[in-house]
Amino acid sequence: MPSLKALRNRITSVKSTRKITSAMKMVSAAKLKRSQDAAVAARPYADRMEALVASLATKITGEKPPLIKGREMREGQSEKHLIIVATADRGLCGAFNAAIIRDTRALIKQLQADGKTVSLYCVGRKGRDALRRDFGTIMRHSQELGNKKKLPFADAAEIADRARQWFEAGEIDAATLIYAHFRSAIAQVVTRQSLIPAKIPDQGALDAKFAERERAHKINPHSVGEKLAADPPLVADYEPDEDSLLATMLPRNLAVQVYRALLENAASEQGARMTAMDNATRNAGDMISRLTLNYNRTRQAVITKELIEIISGAEAV
Repeated sequence: MPSLKALRNRITSVKSTRKITSAMKMVSAAKLKRSQDAAVAARPYADRMEALVASLATKITGEKPPLIKGREMREGQSEKHLIIVATADRGLCGAFNAAIIRDTRALIKQLQADGKTVSLYCVGRKGRDALRRDFGTIMRHSQELGNKKKLPFADAAEIADRARQWFEAGEIDAATLIYAHFRSAIAQVVTRQSLIPAKIPDQGALDAKFAERERAHKINPHSVGEKLAADPPLVADYEPDEDSLLATMLPRNLAVQVYRALLENAASEQGARMTAMDNATRNAGDMISRLTLNYNRTRQAVITKELIEIISGAEAV
């Protein structure tokens, strides 16, 4: 049985931990609101950009660009696949990083089993440190986004430009982005998105997406960003021509999709951290209650023992 001093020290330690987790929960809640607003605001633009590229791709007269159709592989040639993994730079956010890393490991093993050459581009310190132990030899590049109040578009453009330059140089043949899509503070979905070749949805998929946004806006009419994306795409004529516009829009669309993914990832990280710290605070409170009860019982047992010793000594005299 632990001593009274040990129990007092343990209670003091857990109370200090509870103060820290409670403070982190409040900080994450404040950051979550800002990150969630940024992610929701980016969705209409990214969806419109995707719809515009899809419309241009169906109207071009010549051969589709390699960024859309991909690169034709010669017989016996192994496809070089790049995986861009977006994780957090810090921990204490529950299973957020672990879920992304687990899905990345599964994709790496699947691609290698198919005979493809895999390389990694890690965005975030946690993903880099975890994947380096087993896949350090295939890690092509890594970078940290830092604890920035507002994620700049230049960071996403840098990632997209690197991937595009490697593709144009023939160093990679395909690229997949793995990130966590934000649904709520307690629900983040690990998502795989094909960047190269760009996944162009058909009109039916676009119509279904816009219909879903319209239903979401009816449920929450104050969601301005969702309403902007709910309107169906307009029929438009393009000048000077579809081929020139598509050549300009494809690199831009690549950067926009990466930026949207990073914003979704940032919101998911804050939601996961807020939930994890809330659970930790509750668990610390339960532990304090159990330790206090144990302390009181131990203290009562010590007092009872001392009284018995005093009474026994008095009777002996």
